[in-house]
Amino acid sequence: MRPLVQKSVAFHTLGCKLNFAETSTISRQLHEAGFSPTRFDARADMYVINTCSVTDNADRKCRSAIRKALSQNPDAFIVVVGCYAQLKPEEIASIPGVDLVLGASEKFRMVQYLDHLAKRQSGVYHSCDIDTVDTYQGGYSLGERTRAFLKVQDGCDYSCTFCTIPLARGRSRSSSVSDVVVQANELVGKGVKEIVLTGVNTGDFGKGLQGGKIREETFLELITALDRDTDAPRIRISSIEPNLLSDDIIAFVSQSKRFMPHFHIPLQSGSDAVLKQMKRRYLTPLYTNRVQLIRELMPHAAIGVDVIVGFPGETEALFAETCFYLTNLSVSYLHVFTYSERPDTEAILLDGVVPIPERHERSMQLRQLSDKLRADFYRRHLGGTRDVLFEGKPKEGLFTGYTDNYIAVQHEAGVGMANQIVPVYLDTLGYDQMVKGLLIREGVLMRG
Repeated sequence: MRPLVQKSVAFHTLGCKLNFAETSTISRQLHEAGFSPTRFDARADMYVINTCSVTDNADRKCRSAIRKALSQNPDAFIVVVGCYAQLKPEEIASIPGVDLVLGASEKFRMVQYLDHLAKRQSGVYHSCDIDTVDTYQGGYSLGERTRAFLKVQDGCDYSCTFCTIPLARGRSRSSSVSDVVVQANELVGKGVKEIVLTGVNTGDFGKGLQGGKIREETFLELITALDRDTDAPRIRISSIEPNLLSDDIIAFVSQSKRFMPHFHIPLQSGSDAVLKQMKRRYLTPLYTNRVQLIRELMPHAAIGVDVIVGFPGETEALFAETCFYLTNLSVSYLHVFTYSERPDTEAILLDGVVPIPERHERSMQLRQLSDKLRADFYRRHLGGTRDVLFEGKPKEGLFTGYTDNYIAVQHEAGVGMANQIVPVYLDTLGYDQMVKGLLIREGVLMRG
């Protein structure tokens, strides 16, 4: 391909932290090919939309992003990649204005598919057979140097009845411990203060090929190496399945000075009957055990929970089980997802469909519970001091940051606070559930 000199490109990312890491990787590849990055809300020669397809709402957001790009420049070359692109390439290629659709493997070879940026009469797609994907492409996102998402794993071997991710990303595969350590040190060298480990099924890290041979490493080996062989001030685990969150991992994090006391553990339902219908690889007793061990070793740790409401067969009684379970579980916040039917999943064939209005009502109930859990967690830490990593730029005269245990903090902007980790006295709980902090410098309490 000849260099596309002076051509601008803008990116829009939907979905998870993993998508953001992959968008950044593609962005760097295009920059090396001669593209100049610009904002998505600006006029560009090419727009790349990295999609998610966990819910039907993600699909709608993809179409909305396409319309927004074309409103900036009707002649722009539109490329769509990501999970939705792998699952429905023909459907996306038929959307007016779309020029190129690339699947799970092809998206990392985007430059090869660009010979010019002239609009096409109809979209062209290149999509692999997901069952044949066995290579791994690493990457990381790099914004304002405060925090970076480091991809360590891709794909999933699980068969949850509601999920399209294995269809979109293929089998579980990952980087090697040595390669992740190298990338982590690159990020530290760029001034990154916090590295967030991310993947489709992060705790399944270790599967892959190396030198033509099958490589078997473990997530515990990975975090041990990162703790030992990097100078990263902070490392955070984005999400890990409860059945993969071993006692050894919890104990290691509790002793580490680099790994943050923060766990995000998907639950999906507090009812064992629903978990069985979902074909999850655990039941509530195991989940309870994980939370109890974290609380025993790290009473201050943040524990986040993913929950799906409105799954087929979730009666009012079974939903009440979930509410009761979560109310009595010592967790810090919830990420609530409203179930939506996804083509080619087992769940779409199950009986007991929950009416959509009822799904939304249950979602609202759990979001209210999440607000209470978060506020209670924050209140327990008022009157104490914790280290806060402040974001790169103040907004409306306030710096925002997070404590080691993921409490959101606001403080009046001061000189030298950007992208720095400083001790903060947690003073009051704001109406927006942000803690108002008093900054401590060299042992002196300073009001903003």
